[in-house]
Amino acid sequence: QVQLVESGGGLVQAGESLRLSCAASKSIFSIRIETMGWYRQAPGKQRELVARITTDGSTNYADSVKGRFTISRDYPENTLNLQMNTLAPEDTAVYYCNLVYRGNDYWGQGTQVTVSS
Repeated sequence: QVQLVESGGGLVQAGESLRLSCAASKSIFSIRIETMGWYRQAPGKQRELVARITTDGSTNYADSVKGRFTISRDYPENTLNLQMNTLAPEDTAVYYCNLVYRGNDYWGQGTQVTVSS
């Protein structure tokens, strides 16, 4: 059973920073998960990829967050982090942690990020 728990969301003002973390269940400790990522979903919009990282450390970001957000992961715990700087109101969304393991998609419950102008 794989469980993901996000933390670190909250209410901030535009220009401020937040750091999100995603803790994976011990069942996948020391397992090299090929890809882990952060997604977000704003009200009335589809869920979109924010950032993704692979086992070799390769990353890719949505154009809207490049230069402001940084994704990282810790091994062997498979903790996933997202450092978000210079936040803007359009970053307001529920942020979800995701990983693919043995062909299955796993999602956290989400953490709310609200950025006021």
